[in-house]
Amino acid sequence: MTTTTMRARGLALAVALLAVPAGAAEQNVSFKSGSDTVSGVLFTPDKGGRAPGVLVIHEWWGLDGWIKDQARALAREGYAALAVDLYRGKATSNQEEAHQLMMGTPPDRALRDLKAAYAFLQGRSEVRKDRIGVIGWCMGGRYALELATQEPGLDAVVAYYGAPPTDAAAIARVQAPVLGNFGAEDKGPSPEQVRAFEKAMKDAGKTVDVKIYEGAGHAFANVNNPWKGYREAAAKDAWSRTVAFFARHLKK
Repeated sequence: MTTTTMRARGLALAVALLAVPAGAAEQNVSFKSGSDTVSGVLFTPDKGGRAPGVLVIHEWWGLDGWIKDQARALAREGYAALAVDLYRGKATSNQEEAHQLMMGTPPDRALRDLKAAYAFLQGRSEVRKDRIGVIGWCMGGRYALELATQEPGLDAVVAYYGAPPTDAAAIARVQAPVLGNFGAEDKGPSPEQVRAFEKAMKDAGKTVDVKIYEGAGHAFANVNNPWKGYREAAAKDAWSRTVAFFARHLKK
C-alpha cells in the first residue's frame, strides 16, 4: 500500500467518524410530584457539559421503547431529554388497554407530574435551566400544549397531533413559541380544529408554526402505528422541523 493510499484511507476514516452521530447516556430517575414519586428516563449527550432540556411526553401507550427512542434521538442532538412516565410504570401495545390507561390518568395529576418534571430538569446540574422545552405525541401532544398554558417558563413547545386548547384565556397565557405537526386525515384533532387554534394563537400575538400533512392521519410519525398509518416522508419532515425549531429556540 502506497503512502498516498494510506493517507487517503486515513482521511476517509476521519470523515466517516465525524459523520457518526454523537451518543447518548441514559439513567433512570425519580422525583416528587406532591406526595407521589414519579419516574422517568433521562437521556443526556455524551459530550457532557450543560445542555438545553426537553420534557418528552408519551402517547396513550405509555413510556414505551418508541418514546425512549425519540428522547434518545434528542439527546444525540444535544439536549438533556427527560421522558416522563405519567402511567406509574404501566405501558401497553393493546389499544383497549391504552384507552383505559389514558382515561384512568387524572389530567390534573398528569399536569402536576409534568410541572414537577420541569422543576426536576431545572435543578439538574447538566441542564441549562433557562432553556427548557417540551414535546409530545398524541395524548402527549395535548399535554405539551396544556403545559404551555400553565408554565410560563417554557422556551419551546412541539406538539404532534395533540388536541389544542380552545379557551382564549388559556391561549393568552402561552408564552413559548409553538410548533405543531398534524395530519390532514386526522379526525381528532381535525384540520379545522388545528386551523382554529393557529388563528387564535396569531390573534393573541403568539408565535406558532403549524403544518398539516396531506395524506397523513393520526400518529403518522410512529413507525409502530397499529392502524398502518405511518407516513415516512411526513415523519421525516416533521422531525426535521422539530430539530430546527428546538435548535432555534433552545440553543441560542
